[in-house]
Amino acid sequence: MRKKIKASDKTIALNRKSRHDYFIERKFEAGILLLGWEVKSLRAGRITLNDAYIILKNGEAWLLGTNISALPNASKHIQTEPNRSRKLLLKRRELLSLETGINQKGFTCICTAFYWKRHLVKCEIALAKGKALHDKRMADKQKDWERDKQRLTRKSVGK
Repeated sequence: MRKKIKASDKTIALNRKSRHDYFIERKFEAGILLLGWEVKSLRAGRITLNDAYIILKNGEAWLLGTNISALPNASKHIQTEPNRSRKLLLKRRELLSLETGINQKGFTCICTAFYWKRHLVKCEIALAKGKALHDKRMADKQKDWERDKQRLTRKSVGK
């Protein structure tokens, strides 16, 4: 009997900082070229996406700033490079859409998540615009108000 996989089991890593620092305009799903030891490390959850971003060079998308650390029992004859740039696999029209978006003032392309789709590793990338300090404060106030509103409704229902 096969074991059912929960939705949370499909997520490898999230870049939570990206939602705080950027307004997400548009999301894309990209494949990623990985080596064998990197896939094994992803299964163990040894990835950091905090400073991950995407550059477009020669009509190709490259993921930079991602740290996939090797497992301690990795083969000794393989030279592991945790911070190497990794090629993203996107369709041509998606690349053109990203390129036109990045060329607009204030927009950048960031990595927001890594997840499993069947047996493949996918990278969720987003076209994003940076938030100013007052926007971050306003988002924090809104989040606090939503939390307080939930508490108030929970108390009033409980009485």
